[in-house]
Amino acid sequence: MAAARALPDHQFMDAPTLDWIAAAAPPPAPGRPALAVREAPVLAPDTAWFTSLAQADGLHGIRHGARTCVLAFLLARAHGLDADHTAALCTAAAVHDCRRRDDRADPEHGQRGASWFTEHAESVLTAFSLEASAELRTLAATAIAVHNIPYDAFDSAQYAAYQRAPHLTDLLKAADCMDRYRLPARRWWPNRDHLRLTIPAWLPAFAHGLVVHSERAHLDGAAPLDALTHALTTLTR
Repeated sequence: MAAARALPDHQFMDAPTLDWIAAAAPPPAPGRPALAVREAPVLAPDTAWFTSLAQADGLHGIRHGARTCVLAFLLARAHGLDADHTAALCTAAAVHDCRRRDDRADPEHGQRGASWFTEHAESVLTAFSLEASAELRTLAATAIAVHNIPYDAFDSAQYAAYQRAPHLTDLLKAADCMDRYRLPARRWWPNRDHLRLTIPAWLPAFAHGLVVHSERAHLDGAAPLDALTHALTTLTR
């Protein structure tokens, strides 16, 4: 279906696709720092935050948001981001796609997500047991608003907003990109040429494994949070 450009509006992982993804793993690279499962926050967005149940369970749904959160945390640590900004980044990562209407391009979903987060920031942060200042909430919303827009397509207002928090946007874009191993065609897999920061050499294999192990657990019946915890446990043994 991907090859024929005939994918449906709502797309879901299945066993044959996951087997294909698993067989195409990027080569492992040394240098991954020791990581305890409890270190990486797994912030699984609530089903009710999505535009529909189909979106919550699909390729841009709960598991994607939770994995993007984990990857954002790892990138933040690799780039020396402080704890407060990391919490804001991880929150943005978890909910960045929650206002998608379908699993196609949906070019306005970033701005819709930012508006939704601005309105619901207090309840989101409470659900995640996190805190963020008004300034950090605004910066997180800015990152959500432009996460799906290429840098060279920013308009003047988007560029000005980006300049106020380039690190959060760069990290969110990178984390989102590194979870593209879930997609059913290699041409959609991570392309670091579109990013503005360095990706640690060990991260692609880790990100790929996070997809494979969490999606396998989901297909076996695990809830999203349990699926991600299982994946992290498997990858950090």
